Amino acid sequence: MARFNPILVLSAVTLVALAGCGDNQASTPPTAPSAVPTATTTTTTTTTSGSEKPVSPASYPELMSVVTNTKTAVEAGDFVKAKTEFDKFETSWKQVEDGIKAKEPKNYEAVEDTTEKVTDELKKAQPSKDLVLAQLQSLEKTIASIPKS
Repeated sequence: MARFNPILVLSAVTLVALAGCGDNQASTPPTAPSAVPTATTTTTTTTTSGSEKPVSPASYPELMSVVTNTKTAVEAGDFVKAKTEFDKFETSWKQVEDGIKAKEPKNYEAVEDTTEKVTDELKKAQPSKDLVLAQLQSLEKTIASIPKS
């Protein structure tokens, strides 16, 4: 009887796994990366003088999308989601960082430093909402200032 229980559990797990593999419908269809962003958003930043200046995400929409999604999660107080979202930043950043490093070394360093600060803060048990939002806003501004090559 003791030998039968592990076999029963293994059989049940295998059955569930195979049932999921036989599903002909994909929950989300695979999408090819497109050169044209599907939606364009404009974020507004407030300078110390109080004037608002739009930040254009057109240069690097993938990076801006990750930052925007992370900011939304942080504003909602969902730091688990914020960390998950910001983990995607590294993947997008790797695709463009070499070109930026060669042409815009100061902006490259600013992105690297800010990314490290955001990541470190999000790893904490109690991240500071204000600090993370300030760093994300800085990151957003830096990315927007980098010309697309």
